[in-house]
Amino acid sequence: MSSQPPPREPTSAEPAECFRRARAASSRLRGTRVRERSRHIDALAGVIRNRREAIIDRVIKETGKSRTDALVSEILSVLDHLVYLRRFAPKILADRKVHTPLTLMGKQSWVYFEPLGIVLVISPWNYPFYQAIVPITSAFVAGNAVVYKPSEYTPLQGLVEELLHAAGFEPDWVQVVYGDGATGAALIDERPDKIFFTGSVRTGKKIMAQAAPALIPVELELGGKDPMIVFEDANLKRAAAGALWGAMTNTGQSCTSVEYLYVQESIYEEFKRRLVAEANKLRQSLDAGDDIDLGGMTTDFQCEIVREQLRDAAGRGARVLAGGGGSEGTRIIPPTVIEAVSPEMRLLTEETFGPVLPIISFEDEADVIRRVNESEYGLSASVWTADIERAKRVARAIVTGNVSINNVMLTEGNPALPFGGTKQSGFGRYKGEFGLYSFSNIKSVIVDKNSAKIEANWYPYTKRKYELFSRLTDTLFSRGIAAFTKFAITGLKLESYAQKGRE
Repeated sequence: MSSQPPPREPTSAEPAECFRRARAASSRLRGTRVRERSRHIDALAGVIRNRREAIIDRVIKETGKSRTDALVSEILSVLDHLVYLRRFAPKILADRKVHTPLTLMGKQSWVYFEPLGIVLVISPWNYPFYQAIVPITSAFVAGNAVVYKPSEYTPLQGLVEELLHAAGFEPDWVQVVYGDGATGAALIDERPDKIFFTGSVRTGKKIMAQAAPALIPVELELGGKDPMIVFEDANLKRAAAGALWGAMTNTGQSCTSVEYLYVQESIYEEFKRRLVAEANKLRQSLDAGDDIDLGGMTTDFQCEIVREQLRDAAGRGARVLAGGGGSEGTRIIPPTVIEAVSPEMRLLTEETFGPVLPIISFEDEADVIRRVNESEYGLSASVWTADIERAKRVARAIVTGNVSINNVMLTEGNPALPFGGTKQSGFGRYKGEFGLYSFSNIKSVIVDKNSAKIEANWYPYTKRKYELFSRLTDTLFSRGIAAFTKFAITGLKLESYAQKGRE
């Protein structure tokens, strides 16, 4: 969608120079405190809030999404995330004292959360602002220098750098490198301390293969084929509205878009009628007006993927109830509802990543769980029912990373919840407490006094020491006051005996 000239490809020497500066920045960042880094996060939130309309204009120009889509998914969600980091990162990443067992009495056990070093972030084209700021700031607040490569299709050239500079970030704390897949491969060759990638399964596997020989940790947030399950006791009006938004938001170009809609047989026809009626009311245009529901697709190649899946489905007997593939040569694909789909269709086996919603009937709870878990993907799902206990039961039974109950695409809306998938949807978690840990070296530390005491488990080993350790084991793992008393007495004997050495 962008009319800007493409970013200049880096020279062969630039990745090495970029990482040289990043390593120096990483050393400086290690000397900063989490609260200091959090102040930069707070400043960035203020900059984004004040410049949000200009950011939205850039996002719309390069992606083609509707203005409200850009505001909610790219600005509001980013600000929520930054506020979360500012408030909670200092506590989450603080040194933590943990339990020490009786066998290590007198010692203290700690966990430190330290920076990894340099994190390479490679982001996709569908949410170019959100998928830049969220992983960049998560890695940064944990103390890492960041090298960021945006998608060549929606690079937002210069925008991220401008905003970070305005928020007081030093230039080398976060460096942006523009280019295609070859540029990404060159950056991986520089051996970052972690790679965070969001994108397709195919590219994720290539990155993992390249990282493996150097044992570079990789976190992969890949594609989804996300189901929505509607039971007969759900509120049909609300569920239909949720299904439509979940499938069509960002013109269906989200890894957590609803790509299967399972509706219980007893309500299938009524639900279908409501869904089709509402789908036909949606307003779609390349004009970025405030009252437009859907914009256009972002790339020509994704338009062709969606149209080819629809052609394949129609050729195998599927029925289009609303929408269709649209006019060839344009980036407008109308919001489409389709039924009579079957497992041999590409529409049901491949990620669609477009405004297409297949509707499928199911018999009962066991039937839908089995069918959902047959998918090779496992990123997100939603369950709709008045029976919350059933919803929780189904949520546990589905093999996936995220579940929304009586809502859709909502887990990623809470910055405190970790996000990531299972199976072909990738692995690892980012965002929230667990996400900050994923950008940290979690270091275990045990502190003992600087005493002259010899540890009981050190050499020499003797028959007497074995007998005392055996008795200690019996008493330590028995219950009751008598057992504890015997443990204490045996422990004192063992300590005393250990100090004698080989006398």
